[in-house]
Amino acid sequence: MVTTVTSGIQVSVEVTYQAEFSSPHQHHFVFTYKVTIENKSNQTVQLLSRRWEISDAAEIKKIVEGDGVVGQQPILEPGESHSYVSGCNLKSGLGKMKGTYFMEKLVDGSKFEVVIPEFQMIANYFYN
Repeated sequence: MVTTVTSGIQVSVEVTYQAEFSSPHQHHFVFTYKVTIENKSNQTVQLLSRRWEISDAAEIKKIVEGDGVVGQQPILEPGESHSYVSGCNLKSGLGKMKGTYFMEKLVDGSKFEVVIPEFQMIANYFYN
């Protein structure tokens, strides 16, 4: 698990290789990642959107942007957390992701960015 804190918002990511959904001989590797966002600040915040940079050893880096996370734009009071699980497919079985959440302080509408820490995706296939 990797963790970082930006402006009082802690982001932790845990990655799992999904061997049962992967086909290494067809260059298809599936990973899931669980993200936990915890508001350690004293302000109520809302996650508005995100931007991911996905690097696959077999491809050029991809940028994925969009509103919210898995269809939600959670509001977090101080001390609250929000977790979700999402996934990523790679062609090489070796890659990494990092990104940014774009958030808003509800008290005054000010916007700020939160770092999503870089994490590695390595298929267990390589260890066999």
